[in-house]
Amino acid sequence: MLQRDAFFDAVYELAKVDRDVIVVTADMGAEALDKFRTDLPGQFVNVGIAEQQAITLAAGLAMEGKNVFVYGISPFITYRCYDQIKVSIASMCLPVTIVGCGAGFSYDDSGPTHHAVEDMGIMRMLPFFQVHNMTDHVMAGEFAHICYGSEHPNYVRLDREVFESVSDNSHYLDLPGFFPHVFGDDSKPLIIATGNMVHKAIEVSEETGASVIDVFTFPISESLVGAISNSQRIITLEEHTLPGGLGSAVLEFLSDHKLNIPVTRIGLDFSEGYCYKYGGRKNLQKLYGLDKKSIIEVVND
Repeated sequence: MLQRDAFFDAVYELAKVDRDVIVVTADMGAEALDKFRTDLPGQFVNVGIAEQQAITLAAGLAMEGKNVFVYGISPFITYRCYDQIKVSIASMCLPVTIVGCGAGFSYDDSGPTHHAVEDMGIMRMLPFFQVHNMTDHVMAGEFAHICYGSEHPNYVRLDREVFESVSDNSHYLDLPGFFPHVFGDDSKPLIIATGNMVHKAIEVSEETGASVIDVFTFPISESLVGAISNSQRIITLEEHTLPGGLGSAVLEFLSDHKLNIPVTRIGLDFSEGYCYKYGGRKNLQKLYGLDKKSIIEVVND
């Protein structure tokens, strides 16, 4: 199941009960949104290809007590609207949930204009915001409820690809923002992954014995200290630029908590420019060392 459909199916069920739930979309179509159009037209607004207007409208609705979910393609609903998000939402700590579809190389055939590879970095810098990077559709459905009850702004990052669920129950509501998927030997590296890379990390762990922790909410929870304090080496894994992403967040976390653990970051290095390569997502991942073979080599190094 698509993360988008799981998320908005859950929002739809909430909206049927709570008339203050409003979905604002920037010309995005989806089967899950068709139910809003037909069944709840008074709770659905399509502003067209005008993402900045979507953010401004969402802020105004939130100031009137509405519970707003604003939806668009990830880079367009974040980079293009950054000033509106900063001024109209973050500065007033409005409980607006920004939902971006197309994490990482999801739009693999559309080039760098559609690659959402810096969004976690810029969004986690904003005051009051929590950034949630979805691992599977089960998590996506649960985070619709989490964001619905939130008193601060949220950014939910959805992938376009259908992944096998790594969760079979609704336990995310009780978690601090990370989940240990694989418990390995402390003498082996610990892979801290996020989003779609969690699935790759679990595959790698089966061949290397590495432990795997899925960090899906930023800022990183203080309780992660106990989960990593005995680790001898950490490898961070993300389909995001190295500056500002998961690896940066983990290094900041270790520094703030005075934990001296070596870290190797695996992510996107755009020091020589953006990715203008094509050939599918798996090909792009291989070019940047995000394929299974390359990750295993780093783990075993």
